[in-house]
Amino acid sequence: MAVIEVAGLVKTYDHRNVVDGVSFTVDQGEIFGIVGPNGAGKTTIVESIEGLRRPDGGSIRVLGLEPITDRLELTQRVGAQLQESRLQDKVRVSEILATYASFYRNPADWHELMGRFGLEGREQAKYGDLSGGQKQRLSAALALVGSPEIAVLDELTTGLDPAARRSTWETVERIRDSGVTVVLVTHYMDEAERLCDRIMVIVDGRDVTTGSPNELIAQAGFGHTLRFYPSVPVEDATFSELPGVTDIRRDGGQITITGTGDVVYSVVLTLAQGGVIARDLQIEQASLEDAYLALTGSSEVID
Repeated sequence: MAVIEVAGLVKTYDHRNVVDGVSFTVDQGEIFGIVGPNGAGKTTIVESIEGLRRPDGGSIRVLGLEPITDRLELTQRVGAQLQESRLQDKVRVSEILATYASFYRNPADWHELMGRFGLEGREQAKYGDLSGGQKQRLSAALALVGSPEIAVLDELTTGLDPAARRSTWETVERIRDSGVTVVLVTHYMDEAERLCDRIMVIVDGRDVTTGSPNELIAQAGFGHTLRFYPSVPVEDATFSELPGVTDIRRDGGQITITGTGDVVYSVVLTLAQGGVIARDLQIEQASLEDAYLALTGSSEVID
């Protein structure tokens, strides 16, 4: 069931459409990713969903509500972690959470949220004394303190070190596992590939495509590559007619087969039926980053 429905969304600044006819849906219980180059319109899209920006065209329904006219109700049901959060350095963590909880008619137990997001024992810590990872986990806790049905997370892990990023990924997965639908804006393709059920690619304000990570990889024309040394000689014809095989190459005794779809299953099954052992078998698949670069024609990827 779709909890967010966006149709033909348009937002214009200085006579330029920064969002130009974007349409998508987000299903209940999924992590829906939005990726694209800087300036593609990602933040404008999510801020329109949250009712922070008024669209110039198209329609948006979130939990059956219209974000502008029903904004007071929507803020009770949608939690948001914005791209930039400014909190006073001297305010204590407990004060921040208690204050935010007071804004909602059905707040979560913020003490429990602190435990869930690894902030135990930091109640009296000042915001300015938190590490980057702790600040991001606090930001995620604030997005959930109102017991929302949807959480919007915008660039949650930007600027974090690798360990803090992976800890934050686990936080996002815990949010989803608690029954909350997640909209995740990110620059990191490994993050999107790890977390997202479906991903929308945005370029110049337009939705290029939407699908699961594997579907996007397939759309970009990438597949699998198998490399192995057969235990006995095998002719190319053994593989050339298999479904999905697009290329066969030899380098000395090593065979390299490239293909799409179920090519791995087809090749491995054919070898087994022929009693051939694939020695030093290596199977490689293109990454979401490869697909992103192909789909956007961009060289901009943050590692």
